[in-house]
Amino acid sequence: MNRENEKKLMDDFPELFSLKDDTFFPYPIAFGIECGDGWFDVIYDLTKKIHAIAPQTKITQIKEKFGGLRYYVLSGTEEVWDMITEAEKLSFKTCEYCGTQKGVKVRGERWLKSLCRKCEKRERNTFRS
Repeated sequence: MNRENEKKLMDDFPELFSLKDDTFFPYPIAFGIECGDGWFDVIYDLTKKIHAIAPQTKITQIKEKFGGLRYYVLSGTEEVWDMITEAEKLSFKTCEYCGTQKGVKVRGERWLKSLCRKCEKRERNTFRS
């Protein structure tokens, strides 16, 4: 995810990304948000909902894995876990690169992604180069 989108999330929800003073997690999201910008709205909406009902929740990692969103938290309530599950399901139908709701799970030689047909074609051409 680009730095501008990461910054917006961390600026809008600083309490949820406040692990920087923790000795086990010395940075807020130590590796950044590791997925494409197409999932920004899914992540932002989920984070906003979590902030509204459980502001004590701490986000530890957000990334793509096996073609879907992975959103990790500490101290989540049952309601938070249910919302995370729904957002992760939505990510499989959303293109990770452009955000269109026509995403489908596609496999390359060494990758698995949720991409629309246009972004899949671009990714395959990039990967061959």
